[in-house]
Amino acid sequence: MKKRSAVIAAPPRYRSRPKPDDLPALRRLVLSTGVFYPEERAIALELLQERLRLGPTSGYEFFFAERDGELVGYCAWGAVPLTKASYDLYWIAVAPQAQGLGIGQRLMTLAEQAIARCGGGQLYIETSSRDVYARTRRFFRAADYRQAARLADFYAPGDHKIVFCKTIAAP
Repeated sequence: MKKRSAVIAAPPRYRSRPKPDDLPALRRLVLSTGVFYPEERAIALELLQERLRLGPTSGYEFFFAERDGELVGYCAWGAVPLTKASYDLYWIAVAPQAQGLGIGQRLMTLAEQAIARCGGGQLYIETSSRDVYARTRRFFRAADYRQAARLADFYAPGDHKIVFCKTIAAP
């Protein structure tokens, strides 16, 4: 009987600085999830394009997770304009083959730590009530986010906007 050798993937590397090569990689990542509509995927790319074009003045911040040279997760966040201490988590996505490995949790923690360094505040996350987002909502609840609002029929009839919030304390 032959013994199978286990293939051990390298641990993910995390970085905050976007680069132009991230655009095609992000396109593949958000498509691979099977969750986002085409117009949603386009917006994910627009945020990254704005950051690459304008730098930090874009207001969009990122964390990327790479494993073996492949983008396997990312999050995008930023300060909410016209507020003193409110932030939005615009996107968080992990490739299906990398889900369940703690990458999403680490990305969320990195964003929270960055917000804490900025003085802390409220971090808001919007998501859909569609069944395909049930795992996402469980992920937010497990990370101690509370449901702050539910806007009925926001995205479409029967597709409600769920807003989660967590207070991030300054260090």
